[in-house]
Amino acid sequence: MDQHIAESIGRPDLIRLDDRLVCLRFETMKVVSALAAVRHLLDTGAVRRGDTLVDSSSGIYAHALALACHRHGMRCHIVGSATVDHTLSTQLAVLGATLERMEPCDDLKLDQKRRVERIHEILAEHPEYHWMRQYHDDIHYLGYRAVAGLIRESTGTDELTVVGGVGSGASTGALARYLREDSPGVELVGVQPFGSVTFGAGHVSDPEIIIAGIGSSIPFGNVGHASYDTLHWVSFDAALAGSVDLLRRHAVFAGLSSGAAYLAARWERARSPRRTVLFVAADTGHRYVDTVYARHREAVAIDSLAPRPVTAQADLVLPWCRMDWERAPADARASGFPGRG
Repeated sequence: MDQHIAESIGRPDLIRLDDRLVCLRFETMKVVSALAAVRHLLDTGAVRRGDTLVDSSSGIYAHALALACHRHGMRCHIVGSATVDHTLSTQLAVLGATLERMEPCDDLKLDQKRRVERIHEILAEHPEYHWMRQYHDDIHYLGYRAVAGLIRESTGTDELTVVGGVGSGASTGALARYLREDSPGVELVGVQPFGSVTFGAGHVSDPEIIIAGIGSSIPFGNVGHASYDTLHWVSFDAALAGSVDLLRRHAVFAGLSSGAAYLAARWERARSPRRTVLFVAADTGHRYVDTVYARHREAVAIDSLAPRPVTAQADLVLPWCRMDWERAPADARASGFPGRG
């Protein structure tokens, strides 16, 4: 029996959509990393019960950290972007977390920069606060060890490909790290939005949106570039088509990044007839009802979509591209220069 709701929320479901396509479905994925990170900090004496934990968030991590702090008797302060909606801000308030919302900004890079600057100001005023650094501290990998164990036990295969949004690098990077301890042949496919600098697509803008949670406008220390075998860049329109098809075909109601991962996973499964392909659905679709699902009639048939193969970031173009990354380290290629084929 769980001792706190966060433990239940953080436990994923494994759903076999067909014989070689598996969905790893979370209600809110970052609860897994936040719970384990806070527990580790307490166990090692880095923080004590009653201390204040602070971080920047566009929404999902704010909820996860607030739940982890509630579970472990900590205080929580969030510097949030304007994307933190009324439902979430109300939950944070009732959970006892304080939310400091930044002014709206059309420039994502500037928004992230301003939030980080504000964190530094808060730490100067309150040096006793602990900055969680979700983008840069690999303690956020720890919670995924148990998830990797569940995947290993449930799929029962070494010929496994994991597909998921890159984001901060913690989820897919950790799953690959822990799964490869026993099965070094596990392949990792990262999904990125156009406009993300993490793998050098900052020069290609998506007129709709940079897909929240899987991209970045600033470098993230938790991204292990050398963990990834393949990359897919997926536009908003293509991800919308994937999300709608995932719900229509398999009744899985998930977020926009899940639709992008599903699209990429189906392609990888078709290319590798022996491998089981598992994709990460990081959250539910509730936040996307108006922006994605209400537009379901606009969704194109996913069978009409195919990625453009590229060997250099200079060749990236909407709506969907694929590159063999081959576990290359972060070097000039991740800054927008040509990669290898």
